[in-house]
Amino acid sequence: MSRVTLADPQTLPPFLKAMHDNSKPEEWGAKNTARAFATHPDLLQSYLGFYIPMQKNDGIGIVEQRLKELVRLRIATLNGCAACRSARLDPEHVSEREAAIGVDAPEREAFSPRERAALRFAERMALDHHSIDDDAVREMRAHFTEPEFLELLMMTGQYIGFGRMAAILRLEETVCPI
Repeated sequence: MSRVTLADPQTLPPFLKAMHDNSKPEEWGAKNTARAFATHPDLLQSYLGFYIPMQKNDGIGIVEQRLKELVRLRIATLNGCAACRSARLDPEHVSEREAAIGVDAPEREAFSPRERAALRFAERMALDHHSIDDDAVREMRAHFTEPEFLELLMMTGQYIGFGRMAAILRLEETVCPI
């Protein structure tokens, strides 16, 4: 059961109602998120105002979408978030096969050295950020410019944080009957 009230979809403000109603049936995590933020829709709308342009490289993101999607999926796996794991935010650049199994084996030859470095770093960030030392940062800097590195850090941090927030609120565990 959710740890916050899940509003009836018919009572949602327009932004959240559209988010709820436009989610695919299997994206019940998005439906629950829309319902959970009914008491503070501006908070979610502001967050998505940052997240969507960065994820989609719509004006401000510089790291390729494929790489961000691979990292997002790896973090979803590490966070144990089935809803995040099943969402396909970039099917044009990450195949269904890669999304389904690829990120669970980040050292696969199919990934470029840059992708492998990002996946390894994201995993360390999610599981043991205190273990990230100068050598780990140097490895990342060998593959990424400083602006790219900062963007990856920021995006990885928000993937970790939002997924854990959803887990704490039990939005993932709550079956969405509506």
